[in-house]
Amino acid sequence: MSQRGIDLTTSLGYLLKEASSALRAAMESALRPLGMTITHYSCLELLAQRPGLSNSELARGAFVTRQSMNVLLQALERDGYVTRPEEARVGKVLPTQLTPLGRSSLATASAAVRDVEVKMLGGMTQDEQVTAFKALRSMIVSLRDDTHEATNDHH
Repeated sequence: MSQRGIDLTTSLGYLLKEASSALRAAMESALRPLGMTITHYSCLELLAQRPGLSNSELARGAFVTRQSMNVLLQALERDGYVTRPEEARVGKVLPTQLTPLGRSSLATASAAVRDVEVKMLGGMTQDEQVTAFKALRSMIVSLRDDTHEATNDHH
């Protein structure tokens, strides 16, 4: 008998989506008491790890539209989490930077998110975690191959 649909009980893609959804719910639940959303947290984390990212790069890193990121950055600036100077003397836009409030809020949020990740990985050995990491990386590379082939041909 030929199978027309996808068997959701054995589909890796479906399981991945379910894991992603469970992770998102756990992160939202951990960040809510801190008055943060996942996007808010992601933005602060990206700015801390890679200062000088543009609005577009922040949006891509946080998986939101540029418009959503712009609205978020305005709110973060208004609430004192980040500073966004208008422009430098040479006319270049200065990078968004975390304020002391932004850094301390991020430290608290990072700890909460780390706890979620520790819980998520609690049932796995170190070897299983390494294997899962490699498998997920491989899936990402395979799915993105088409879009990157054109740019990788030059190397």
